[in-house]
Amino acid sequence: MGSGIKAIGGYLPLLRLDRKLAARELAWSGLGMPRAGFRAVADWDEDSLTLAVEAARGLASPAPAAFRFASTSAYFTDRAQSGIAVDALALPRSTRATDLANSRRAGTSALLDALLSGSDEIIAAGEKRPTQPGSAAQLAYGDGAAAVRTGGAESPARLVGHASLTHDLVDHYTSRDHPTPYAYEERFVRDIAVAELLLPAVRAACASAGIEPAALAHVACADPVSGCWKAVAKKLKIAPVEHCEVVSQKAGDLGAAHALFGLGVALASAKAGDFVLLVGFGGGVDALVFEVVAPVPGAAEMAAMLDEGERLASITRFLSLTGSIALDWGMRAEFEQKAQATVLERVGRDMIGFIGGRDSLGNVQFPKSFYPVNPALTHPEELADVRLADLTAKVVSVTADRLNFSPDPPFHFGLVQFENGARVLMELVNAPQTGFAVGDHVRMRLRIKSQHARLGFRTYFWKAAPLARPQLGEA
Repeated sequence: MGSGIKAIGGYLPLLRLDRKLAARELAWSGLGMPRAGFRAVADWDEDSLTLAVEAARGLASPAPAAFRFASTSAYFTDRAQSGIAVDALALPRSTRATDLANSRRAGTSALLDALLSGSDEIIAAGEKRPTQPGSAAQLAYGDGAAAVRTGGAESPARLVGHASLTHDLVDHYTSRDHPTPYAYEERFVRDIAVAELLLPAVRAACASAGIEPAALAHVACADPVSGCWKAVAKKLKIAPVEHCEVVSQKAGDLGAAHALFGLGVALASAKAGDFVLLVGFGGGVDALVFEVVAPVPGAAEMAAMLDEGERLASITRFLSLTGSIALDWGMRAEFEQKAQATVLERVGRDMIGFIGGRDSLGNVQFPKSFYPVNPALTHPEELADVRLADLTAKVVSVTADRLNFSPDPPFHFGLVQFENGARVLMELVNAPQTGFAVGDHVRMRLRIKSQHARLGFRTYFWKAAPLARPQLGEA
């Protein structure tokens, strides 16, 4: 079909809740919930947009023709988050940007559209979905993101077949009046999904690719409820490795990002000549068949990310981070910071893109200023752009306190110095168990900088995080 996947990327938050621990804590209730594996938990200053940007960062150079953001949990309902992502990734404003929502298969549908058009695009899906405390979804869901870069016939994973079906099967829903998921009976969903959607779509996609289902070596299928793919495989008498199940066990159901993250894990295991099936579900189904030609950049890193993280042992901290309980943080939490549209228009692109300036003598500073900070200069000078977001830095000073309000204390901040000499006072996140120390090397992560709950507005900036993450078994 002349198009395929050039590269793929993913991002999972650092924290992982042990489902067994959580189920034990709620055992008194008698409520049914997942008891095995882990759930990826976003920090208070992460949302679907920041997660998606992190997943797409390694795919953004050279600039694509288009960027598409898919999510069912995007914060803004009337503000293009894809436009924010374009600035955060320092893409040119000529980049076509689109938001997609209201379906867990928004990401796979956008991917299929890009592949069929043959265009060079980034499709990024991110989720941080609210759930009802005590519900099965609260432990089954996970926070995370995945992104795909499409390209031409030279791509290492080529699209060779596809099929789509539209079917308004209400397996679960959310709405303005019911923002947490309301799920219907699993057996009913499984029976209809398998017979009316998944089986016909998989058969049609394989026929489109000119292969039998038995030729499939790897599958990434976003099951609407557990057991759907197993039923499909049994009907087709095949047994390819299904990788979304691994993602569910180690990170949770990632919503619109789930199938794409499973695809990354599948591509990490695939070898040249293998056929890989991608299935997105939600209001219908998309089935895409890829032939692997060569290793896909970014896939191995996605698979490795599943085993990285820090165990979250506190249930109350988990409930607080997911917005399930509201703690009384005292008067310091009453501060509200309003971002003016005029300020965002004037300096917003440089701020969210983390773009500093270099003067004629090579000194780098952030933020830019009309008069460079170099004391040797006595006149205004135009500064050359320098993107700091993709550079590493070293901690020069660090403070951890509980006087500055943070929804996940303590509040870490300090001075970091980049290799080019720029020094920036900024927040530090994902602190190691031993805390930050002077001399630590850090990288930049996009996070929520401020939020005005009463007005429903938030701004974004970069924060410093450790270069490496612990292995989940070691943390």
